[in-house]
Amino acid sequence: MSGGSLGIRSGSYGSLDKQLQNDEVQEIYNVPIPKVNDSLPLNNSRSPLINGVQNISIHNLTYSPVDAEGSEVPPPPSYFLGYTLPAEHPCNTFTLPPPPADKKRTGPRPCPVCYLPVDEAVALMPKVPSFSPVLKNLTYIYEENLNKETEFGGSNFGGYPTLKHCDDSYDIRESMNVHCGFVKGTKPGHGTGFDIDNSDLLEMEQCHGVVVASAIFGAFDNMLQPKNISKYSEQTVCLYMFVDEETKSDLETEHGLNESKKIGLWRIVVAHNLPYANGRRNGKAVSDARFSLWIDGKLQLLADPYQILERFLWRKNATFAISRHYIRFDVFEEAEANKAARKYDNASIDFQVDFYKKEGLTPYSEAKLPITSDVPEGCAIIREHVPISNLFTCLWFNEIDRFTSRDQLSFSTVRDRVAAKTNWTVNMFLDCERRNFVVQKHHKGVLAMLAQMAPPAISPPPPPLSLANNPPRKSSLEIASVSPKHRRDWRVGSR
Repeated sequence: MSGGSLGIRSGSYGSLDKQLQNDEVQEIYNVPIPKVNDSLPLNNSRSPLINGVQNISIHNLTYSPVDAEGSEVPPPPSYFLGYTLPAEHPCNTFTLPPPPADKKRTGPRPCPVCYLPVDEAVALMPKVPSFSPVLKNLTYIYEENLNKETEFGGSNFGGYPTLKHCDDSYDIRESMNVHCGFVKGTKPGHGTGFDIDNSDLLEMEQCHGVVVASAIFGAFDNMLQPKNISKYSEQTVCLYMFVDEETKSDLETEHGLNESKKIGLWRIVVAHNLPYANGRRNGKAVSDARFSLWIDGKLQLLADPYQILERFLWRKNATFAISRHYIRFDVFEEAEANKAARKYDNASIDFQVDFYKKEGLTPYSEAKLPITSDVPEGCAIIREHVPISNLFTCLWFNEIDRFTSRDQLSFSTVRDRVAAKTNWTVNMFLDCERRNFVVQKHHKGVLAMLAQMAPPAISPPPPPLSLANNPPRKSSLEIASVSPKHRRDWRVGSR
């Protein structure tokens, strides 16, 4: 995650999948990205298929509307608990092929992902929300007059929670009230920092299904249009690009911006009064939709949102999915890598890691299985917004707000403390699977620097004056190609 999740008024039921047998294949891959073609029939060879969604067993949790004495009672809501693909479905036996043996290309690659066709993924969209263990009602702290005298400080946007506030937020109960950004306003986007125009707020409030969100601040990245998006997704998925005034001006110059506020598939939403100077903390704000996909501004979406949701949330019966880091699994190693790369000042990183260590953080090992990693790659986050996943998002943001903005350092501590109280955890999929549905581009500044470093076109220089009236001496190979009969005359002429 390249920034804190700013006040999202936004979960997996059960444990993580068993560790994949082919984890090592995530290291290198070079495979084509699957294409979406709406014109193809339902059963075709573009992806593994099922013989109609009617063959899938969908699990919903319901209760009998009769109490122990036989009296009728109002039934509680039903919950989605996942579904089972047919035994013969190719995705049930899908395995990753061996990585390509190309020694010239090193580093992480995309790998194949067993998606369903878009129409079948849409048909499997849950009709009821997923189960939220323990927590049923989540509200957010509003403080008109902030108390800034706390042990760790804080911010006007995230508030100034005390250590007791932080500890209480992990005492998960049926109803909770927690810090989650936007603390100075009764409504997110109004006088809180990250302020949004009323017209944009109204537009966002109308979107209750699927949201794809991204952000560019400081004109730091080029806006990248999604690819392979189905016509159905274009009509039903809300794609919001959050920008500041500087980026908006840049976009108007490059693309133009009319009354629809759309550039390509993106609906541009301007955020005013950004609460942080650090762009990593200003990231990730979405509306109150059922499902959301966050991608960093440097990424380009390459697969249909419904396919992504079906593969990483619904099929896994998860409410929060994020990829593992491509090479590191341990928080202590991640901290050292951050210090070596000067991602943040060393003293702050050491303070944060030492604090977590005192709270029980240990190096990652196989003893933590089925948890497969303690370090995420947070540039793409997939969520169903239910109370428990919203709580996790808020608590993760709070750690980023009070410590460093390096979100990989705080992720596992929040995940494990929530799991200890609820048995809820996160679907952490392979990094190569993430690279299947997003591709990373260079930041705009890097592209400009590379353009400046490109060598200029070289014109042939004029011949030296000493050779202007005399032809150049030929090589011995050229001389050897001259027949003996003419070689002597040629040498004389060259002299």
